[in-house]
Amino acid sequence: MRTTLTIDDDVAAELERLQRERDMTLKELINDALRRGLREIRSPLRRREPFRTPTYSSGGALIPLDNVAEALARAEGEDFK
Repeated sequence: MRTTLTIDDDVAAELERLQRERDMTLKELINDALRRGLREIRSPLRRREPFRTPTYSSGGALIPLDNVAEALARAEGEDFK
């Protein structure tokens, strides 16, 4: 089938780069890219498990963060006065 496509500049630049790297004709490269894209579009979306951040106990030794100098002193094991 013959058709006319308008390709965005960034896509055209990527196609040219891939064309040189893979030593393929533009027709081969575009058909390959379309086949891969269509396969991906047809495949069912994979549901991902939500990312969970692990939590850890601080052992009750909380450092007050409203006073930076005090927090640094306590973190370094110094007495703050």
